[in-house]
Amino acid sequence: MDAEKGDTVLVPLMGMLLLLSVATAGAGIVIVVLLLKNPPLPLSKACAVLVLIFSSAAAAVYCYGWFSVVMGGPFPELCEDRNASGAALASMKQEYWPLRSACVYSDGPTVEYVPMSVNVLVCVLASLAVVLTGAAAFLRRRARQSPEGTAVHLA
Repeated sequence: MDAEKGDTVLVPLMGMLLLLSVATAGAGIVIVVLLLKNPPLPLSKACAVLVLIFSSAAAAVYCYGWFSVVMGGPFPELCEDRNASGAALASMKQEYWPLRSACVYSDGPTVEYVPMSVNVLVCVLASLAVVLTGAAAFLRRRARQSPEGTAVHLA
């Protein structure tokens, strides 16, 4: 199966993942708002909901970047036949991690069209989700081991 055919098979799946991620992140934000209206809020539950929000946002940003690579990039009209130094266009390259679309010229340089900000944002959101997962597990364990059996609550 060539890459182009594989991309067309993945488009509906990535579209569903994008919609699901956006809906999940939105639902997580609504849950946080509702939980904040009814204090006291156990810190471990707040961390768990934030994990849901950050991981869903990371998936949504990645899907957005994936679509920018697969559906539109590199835009053929953006890839000049020759670069400023006169070298001919050798190929167009697409990578999915890190997300990038590039025009590769015969003298070696590439011109990328997916900004690194998409990759950085995905990594930051995913890292926050991982850290908060650890924090939620630690707080939940600490709340179970407390002598009074009380949980840590937000003031």
